[in-house]
Amino acid sequence: VRRVVKKGLGEMGFNKGGGTINWFPGHMAAATRAIRHRLKLADLVIEVRDSRIPLSSTNEDLQPLLTGKRRVIALNKKDLANPNIMHKWTHYFDSCKQDCLSINAHSKSSVKKLLDLVEFKLKEAISREPTLLVMVVGVPNVGKSALINSIHQIASSRFPVQEKMKRATVGPLPGVTQDIAGYKIAHQPSIYVLDTPGVLVPSIPDIETGLKLALAGSVKDSVVGEERIAQYLLAVLNTRSTPLHWKHLNNRRIEGLRHESDDKHEYNLKDLLPKRRKPLNGSDVHYIEDLVTEVQCALYVTLSEFNGNLEDESDLENLIEQQFEALQKALKIPHKASEARTMVSKKFLTLFRTGKLGPFILDDVPDASDSVA
Repeated sequence: VRRVVKKGLGEMGFNKGGGTINWFPGHMAAATRAIRHRLKLADLVIEVRDSRIPLSSTNEDLQPLLTGKRRVIALNKKDLANPNIMHKWTHYFDSCKQDCLSINAHSKSSVKKLLDLVEFKLKEAISREPTLLVMVVGVPNVGKSALINSIHQIASSRFPVQEKMKRATVGPLPGVTQDIAGYKIAHQPSIYVLDTPGVLVPSIPDIETGLKLALAGSVKDSVVGEERIAQYLLAVLNTRSTPLHWKHLNNRRIEGLRHESDDKHEYNLKDLLPKRRKPLNGSDVHYIEDLVTEVQCALYVTLSEFNGNLEDESDLENLIEQQFEALQKALKIPHKASEARTMVSKKFLTLFRTGKLGPFILDDVPDASDSVA
């Protein structure tokens, strides 16, 4: 995968100010400086990471400062991560003597478990300090603001506050929360949670790490290019033989049984992204299910009929090219559309990011002897 990706992307530079891409926004650099100052005052740090990329979604710059702090790693979006592999990651962090919890920031019961762990970790400090500071940090789009909002809802019921608290801004795009803001979530002792803008590392060790971040949404699509990200996703799926497993998961539907519906309306995949929207009606749900089945079927057929070597760069590239054509038909995108490949890529990535293609973890679990990143 790494060879194909490098060949396909050329010498794309994932670094601050240099190379082909400059993807480290100025407001993030300023936020990094502000975070460094606040870290000195923090009693505990909640480091939010994406469950699909537990190591790639770290902030290398801040790791040395976090090592000496009480820290809980919250692996968010666990609903999008493979549960069969997730327990291996929690075991890995446990073996590294690092508190870690997989969470869904939109689930109150999940966030309550995180708060219980935070309170337990702060127990010693609570006996000594009247005011405690908890920081929430992480790279863009890992769900920091969504976590803050859930904490507010839970804390409001536990500890009624006199002033009406504002909610942190939540959005599906990276870097939405621009300013560092503080929220009082508890009395006696007073506990403040600071929400910080996501700060991506100034440099990424390799192209594949950058692509994992882009695939998870921590780097804007426009920076890397939707088609390149989709090519990477296809390379990962093929080398893992994932489409061959879809045959068994969707056996009945993948053989050609489709939901019978006369509704031919176009459904906007953007509506799957987190935002305020009308509830999906029956025909919408069946449309998405059929669309997912068509996509899975297209990738299953192309991979099962593939006679080449997946470890050969040219063969894998040819397979991915065939799959783009198959996806265009499955997603019902007009053949002559000038932006056809971009449209295919955007819709395909949306299905992956919303979990419609199944749960995934892109990072490999390292040996327990390795240090925590």
